[in-house]
Amino acid sequence: VEELETAGLAGLTIEDTVLPQRFGTAKGEELISLEEGVGKMKAALAGRQDPSLVIIARTGALRTEGVVGTARRARAYAEAGVDAVWLAGGVTREGVSGVHAAVQLPLLLGGGDGDLTDDFLTAHGVRVAHQGHLPFAGAVQGVYDTLKALRDGVAPTALRAKVASTELMNQLTRRADYNRWTGEYLH
Repeated sequence: VEELETAGLAGLTIEDTVLPQRFGTAKGEELISLEEGVGKMKAALAGRQDPSLVIIARTGALRTEGVVGTARRARAYAEAGVDAVWLAGGVTREGVSGVHAAVQLPLLLGGGDGDLTDDFLTAHGVRVAHQGHLPFAGAVQGVYDTLKALRDGVAPTALRAKVASTELMNQLTRRADYNRWTGEYLH
């Protein structure tokens, strides 16, 4: 925590997952005991020197302990002093409602079912709803589709409508900034 804070981090998560994950675990993710989880949160909080550093308790308990167990963990982590709770996986309306009722902390979500509307999330203290690997998976599918089409003989010009425009690429790669910097520093 001290090293990350010194490096300028604004926030970090401390998780209650058994790490490294054990090989051959039937259910996948395992959690450390609640007592050890609270100890990790307290240790992280003790390492914090700047009170503006946000320390978030991250738990995958919804997948393994259900709503009741997750609410129990969230309450214990809140009592330890964390600034927010991150629900990682297994996120449903019932889970969000249960944890929100248990703690008065901001919630962050990793994934979730399609029933989680913006209005519902806002009303239940959710401040960040991370969409997991969805953007990355979309990019991978796009690369795959493009490479497959090229391999199958589709002309590159026929794919132009399905790829990012020059304007979008220039915006995302900050081309104007790089052109300006090149002019300022390399000429």
